[in-house]
This record gives sequence, structure tokens and C-alpha cells, in this order.
Amino acid sequence: MSSSENPRAPWPLVEDLNVFVTVVRQEGFANAAAELGLSPSYVSKRIALLEKNLGMRLFHRSARAIHLTADGHKALTGALSVLESMGDFVSGLAAWRDTLEGNIQMSCSFGFGSTYMPDALSALAERYPALNIKLTLTDKVVDLMEEGVDIEIRVGDDIKDLYITRQLSTNHRVLCASPDYLEKHGTPLHIAELRHHKCLVIQERSSQFGVWPLTNGVETLQTHVSSQLSSNNGSVVLSWALKGHGIILRSQWEVQRYIACGELVQLLPEWYQAANIWAVYSNRTSGSAKLKVCIDFLVDYFQRFPPVEALRTTQ
Repeated sequence: MSSSENPRAPWPLVEDLNVFVTVVRQEGFANAAAELGLSPSYVSKRIALLEKNLGMRLFHRSARAIHLTADGHKALTGALSVLESMGDFVSGLAAWRDTLEGNIQMSCSFGFGSTYMPDALSALAERYPALNIKLTLTDKVVDLMEEGVDIEIRVGDDIKDLYITRQLSTNHRVLCASPDYLEKHGTPLHIAELRHHKCLVIQERSSQFGVWPLTNGVETLQTHVSSQLSSNNGSVVLSWALKGHGIILRSQWEVQRYIACGELVQLLPEWYQAANIWAVYSNRTSGSAKLKVCIDFLVDYFQRFPPVEALRTTQ
């Protein structure tokens, strides 16, 4: 019998590859089973069958943890490629049928995500009823590849060069304080005066604590501020500002309604920090028709319903 007549080794099932990738991402069989809605024993069985089909051991197993073998690392790269190709194949057929199917993993910060993404994704789900959308809210730095995130909605322009971006809306972070605070401590008339004021600082992602990069469109200054109160949550800091505890640097979309009703006053309006709103994705997903349609939809949605309206301030 010639080599061309030898029976082909059975190909692994795409679903088994998905189980494998999920186990790696969730760092365990039980967590993967919970995400997939399967039993841990069934996940273990699928991994065993995949190892048999591939002829290699994928994991080192111990009582406390699992780790990829050298073969497992190689298999993971191939599995991701196969799943991406399969996703593109299905998305392409779905687009041809004027529909969209499959899963989309999205990530966003708590503030913007809880305020604006529910309506945007509700509209996306109505437009594409066969699309399964999972939104995770987190203020931590997201690794799109490792965490299996297809699209991150990012507020801020500090984005790694290795990612691809589409701008959804323009946005600035602006300086604000309550009328009560300004009555007690005075209104800063120059940016240098900020160092003498109580500032409310939020530690966001990997930003440098206590330093506010501000620009007037011509020059950019690294403004050092001191803080009695600080938090890693923007809503907490905003609440402190409304209670008169100090000056904040927050996004227009978050403070515009308080400025409009007089609960906050915008300070030094010529100074701001660029913090546009982006859809961020990786090269791994850049060729996906499914993701392209979703991002195009979000771009159009936020053009029709911009989260940032004109501020009612006196320039």
C-alpha cells in the first residue's frame, strides 16, 4: 500500500479545540466547564480524546493546577488559528445571508460600560438576533489575546501599538469642582495653582498616580497634584467631588449633566486631557467579518447617539 493510501488520522473536532482553548484561558477544567455549561468530567473526556487524536499530551496535571506542555503551547497556537478561520467562515456565510451568528466577547470599563454600553449592545442584539454577546466590565488592563476578548471599548488614548483601533466618539477629560468647594478654597485661574488645591485622584489602569497630563492644544504639561482622597473607581471620586471634597479630572460624558445643572463647575476650560472612546481589537481578529460588522455598527451607533454633548460652560 502506498503512503497516499494510508488512512488519515482522525481530525480533531472544532468543538474539542474550543474546549481546549477555554481550559487554557480559564486555567482549569472546572472553570472551563462552568463557562461552557458542561460537566468537568465531560470536559476532561473531550481533552483526552483531543490528545488521542493529536497524538500528544497537552497538559501537565497536578492536584492544584494544570500547565501546558511544550506540545500544548504549539497546539494552542494552531487551535486559535483554526477557531479564527472557522469563525470567519461562519461569519462570511452569515453575512452573505444578511445575518450574523456566533459569539462576541467584549470588555469595557465599569463607568462607560454600565452607562452607555447596555443601550448600544441592546441595539446590536436586536439587529443581529443570532449573535451571542458577552460584555465583561473591568477597570484592569485587558490582554485581548490571553483573555479571549474580541473587542475592548476603551476610554483614553493610551493604547498599545500592537492593537488595532477604531474611534467611536471624541471625548476629553476636564477639570471640575463643586460650587461649595470653590467658595471655600477659591477658583484656580492658572494651571500651576492646581498643586495648591485638594485634588481627587483616580488610579486608572497603568496611569501614573498623582500626575495629570493636560494640554491646551499647543503644549502639554505633566501636572503634579496632591490628594487626600483617592480611589480606583471613578464613581467614588465623582461622588466626593459632588460633596465638595476637591477637584476632579473626569470624562465629559461622565460630568456633563452635573455641569449643565450647576452641581459642578468646569475649571480652566482651555486645559483638558484627550480621552477618546475606541473599539480596540487585535491582529488575530482583524480579518473577522463578524467583528467588522459589529465595530461598524458601534461606530454608526455612537455617531447617531454621541455620549459627549456640548458642555454648557462659558469659555
